[in-house]
This record gives sequence, C-alpha cells and structure tokens, in this order.
Amino acid sequence: MKHGGIVVNKSDSILKLTTALSKFQCEVKNPPNNASNPFFKSKYAPLDVVINTAKALLGKYGLSYIQMPGGNGDSVTCVTTLMCEGEWIESDLLTLKADKVTAQGAGSAITYARRYQLTAILGLAGEEDDDGNAAEGNKKPNKTLEPSSNINTPPPINKPLIGNTDLITEGQAKRLFAISKGNAEGVKTVIGKHGYTSTKDIKKSDYEKIVAEVEQC
Repeated sequence: MKHGGIVVNKSDSILKLTTALSKFQCEVKNPPNNASNPFFKSKYAPLDVVINTAKALLGKYGLSYIQMPGGNGDSVTCVTTLMCEGEWIESDLLTLKADKVTAQGAGSAITYARRYQLTAILGLAGEEDDDGNAAEGNKKPNKTLEPSSNINTPPPINKPLIGNTDLITEGQAKRLFAISKGNAEGVKTVIGKHGYTSTKDIKKSDYEKIVAEVEQC
C-alpha cells in the first residue's frame, strides 16, 4: 500500500496493532543514553538498552517484533516487523555499507541498523538530538552522529574530518574506539606512536596499521 508515495508493507488491518502500540507508547520511556564516545563527546542508548527498556511493555500489550539482517559482503541489510494478534507492519529495507568487509564490520553495521529501525518503529528516541545539523553537514560543538561502544560501530560517514581528503573519515575514527572496546587510553597510546595526538589528524595511509595495533590493545 502507498501513502504519499511511500510504500507501506502491512497486513490488511492494523487496528489491533495500532491500538496496542498507542498504549505502549503512552507508558514507555525513552531508553537512557548511557553509552558515550569520549572522542566525540556524545551519548546514545545501545541496542541492548533499547530492547530491555521496551521488552516488558511490549509483552504487556501483546506486541512483538522480528528483525531480519542480511547482506552481500560489502553491504548489510535489515528489515524490522512489528506484530500484534495476527496483524503486522514492516519497515522498509535498510541497506548500509559496512566500514570494513569483515565479520566485525558486518556485525557493527547490523547492530547500528537494528537499533535505528527498532527505535523508529516503536517511536522511541535513542540518541541526543542535534537539531538536524549532522544531516545538513553542519557541526555544533560536542555534537556528532552515532557514537559507538563495543562492536556497535556506525556505518562510515564518507567525509574527511577536516576537509583534507588524505585524512580518515568520521566513521573510520569512530571505528578505532569501537574496536578498542572502550579503551580510549589504548587508542591514544597507539596513535601517539604514529605521531598523532587526535584521531582527526590520522592520514589514510596510516589507518590500517593503526587499526591492526588497536585490535591488539
């Protein structure tokens, strides 16, 4: 079915589903943004926190969901379906390019996609609001796109950090923190060995060597 040119995948009726979802949304609170990235001074709610915040109330109102990841090696995909008493509504297919063609790179992008789709379909907010500046390419102090923790690496933002095409992108910089599993001091030590004091200054030619060393932290 199309609404305003947008294809909506759903069962013939979603009356029970929308009624249950309305009750859920009246009671649920946004998940706490309790994970942070010290390099970008931003906070967000990891996927496990989003799930734990919503789980009890989803069950209370007979709501459940399925998330189906996929991919082709270079990119990963995710579709989220929300269900209630035989009715369902399905998100559009979300496709993201993994930062690196590895199991960890794919897992990071899938986690990112699952978190965004789940918060969207449930009507939750799982990160700090930057007033649209990230999407417009504008930057405010201490505001960034999705930070990362453990393997929850966001997909790359394919813009150099400070206008020099020889420098790594924001996505690559965030990945260093993600693969270090929060060991900011370890990352600083590694980049210091290569003559850098900030991830914003890392050159692409040094990036893979630095990644390899950070993975050993």
